[in-house]
Amino acid sequence: MLSIHNLEVVYDDVVLVLRGVSMEVPQGGIVALLGANGAGKTTLLRAVTGLLGPHRGRITKGAVSLDGADITGADPADVVRKGISQVMEGRRIFAEITVDENLRSGAYTRRSRGEIRESYTRVLDLFPVLARRRKSVAGYLSGGEQQMLAIGRALMARPKLLLLDEPSLGLAPKLVEQVRDIVVQINQQGTSVLLVEQNAVMALSIASSGYVLETGKVVKDGPADQLLADEDIREFYLGATSGERRSFADVKTYRRKKRWSA
Repeated sequence: MLSIHNLEVVYDDVVLVLRGVSMEVPQGGIVALLGANGAGKTTLLRAVTGLLGPHRGRITKGAVSLDGADITGADPADVVRKGISQVMEGRRIFAEITVDENLRSGAYTRRSRGEIRESYTRVLDLFPVLARRRKSVAGYLSGGEQQMLAIGRALMARPKLLLLDEPSLGLAPKLVEQVRDIVVQINQQGTSVLLVEQNAVMALSIASSGYVLETGKVVKDGPADQLLADEDIREFYLGATSGERRSFADVKTYRRKKRWSA
C-alpha cells in the first residue's frame, strides 16, 4: 500500500535527517517503526503526509507512493483525501473545543453526511469513554482519553492507512495495553497501520514486520517476531542483555553501529 523509496530529507537546506530510507507497508498490515529520539521517525511521517514545509524541511531525493500513485510532496489535505491520516506525537487535540467538535473536525475532507455519521458511530463504538464525554471540553480529558480522541479524530477521515506517532508516550502501562488493543481492532476492521514507537515490546507484539531507524537510516528490518528475539533489539530497545538491565543511553553509538554493520 505505502512504498517509500530511497528517501532523503533536509531541514533548513543544511541538516540531512533522512539518508536514503526505503520501507513498505502492505495492504492490511501493521508495520512497526522503531528508533530512539532523533532517529528521524517523525520526519519520515512528515515526508509522507506533506507536513515538512511548516518545519522548514523538504524532500531532496526519493519517492513516496500510495497504491502505486506518487504522492511525493503532495499537499497535506490531498494526502488525507487519498486515504492517509496521522495521529501526531503528543496528541495535538484542539484543547478548547469539545470532544464532539474535535471528532467532527477530522471529517473536514469528506462531503457525505451519511458516511460521516457512520464513521462517527464507529469511533464512539471503539471508544465508549468518548461517547460519555462528547460534550466535555477536550483539554480536561485525561492523557489516555486525549490519545483516544486523537485516534478517533484521525479515523473520522476514513483512512486506508493510519500513521501513529508514539501513541504510548506518557501513558500508564494499563493504558498502553488499551491503546495496543485498539490499534489491533482498527487494523482488523480493514485499516493498515504504520506504528512509530520507542516501546518496542508493544509495537512488535502486534506488528507483522518492523524497521529500526538509526540516525536517518534503516539499520534493521524483518518479521516482527524475529526482531523481538534479536539480541541487538533486546539490548538497545528492550534494555536487556545476558540477564542484565541496561540503559540505551549508556550504549556507545559507535559500538551499536559496529555490531549492526558486522
